[in-house]
Amino acid sequence: MHKNHHMHHIDGTIPQLILALPFTLALVIYIVCAVISTYRGKSWSLYRTSTWIIGVFCAALAVVGPLANETHMNFTVHMLNHLLLGMLAPLLMALAAPVTLVLRTLNVTSARQLSCILRSRPVRIISDPVVASLFNVGGLWIIYTTNLYMVMQQNPVVHIVLHMHVFLAGYLFTASIIYIDPTPHRTSFTYRAIVLVMALAGHSILSKHIYAHSPSGVSAVQAETGGILMYYGGDAIDLVLISIFCFQWFRAARPRTLIGNDHYTYKHQLD
Repeated sequence: MHKNHHMHHIDGTIPQLILALPFTLALVIYIVCAVISTYRGKSWSLYRTSTWIIGVFCAALAVVGPLANETHMNFTVHMLNHLLLGMLAPLLMALAAPVTLVLRTLNVTSARQLSCILRSRPVRIISDPVVASLFNVGGLWIIYTTNLYMVMQQNPVVHIVLHMHVFLAGYLFTASIIYIDPTPHRTSFTYRAIVLVMALAGHSILSKHIYAHSPSGVSAVQAETGGILMYYGGDAIDLVLISIFCFQWFRAARPRTLIGNDHYTYKHQLD
């Protein structure tokens, strides 16, 4: 009995450590880059550094420690982790403008190489809001409406891959809707607004589906509380995303409305 418990602990600890590693590296690299940028005389925003640290903390909370342990036995806790890892952490970390910071810190040659990658066709495809939302919301539909959720609880490799997918897809989607970092492949506000509404609808319908049809291996009671948490918790985080998006749209439209096509307007558009 003691041996089995020990083996379960090892099985749980190794995936947690593997998942914690990229977030630990992300935190260290970001802080080092911020220090280098400030040392060179280009002080980096404390607000952006704070959102990155809090974002990494939210992601780490979901993959390491008590919440991560509890997620295997409690679907409601699992759904809380989904909100932290797939929605809140990506939003906070996107607001931290990591690409801008890295471009500032790199030498000219490396910065140009990174810019070339950002302008490339593969990046253009995956950063399109439609593709990003399919990765994000579509991926969740596949996890919760097939046996994949059950497999994820039993297979450490699948557990690691799906958790990284949830975070990366969430980050990609957030970055494709609100442009904080340099985005060579920009799409219109109208296009992004339509995709955002469709993605939010897809997320809401999935939460209702989970409430009514519990995923494999999940009791009806836990599916109901998990579905409710996904619905209202998701709405709360989406409200912040919508507010930022609407503010950006308002700010982009305002100079043209108030001043017309003068020098300031063109400068604003170039910025």
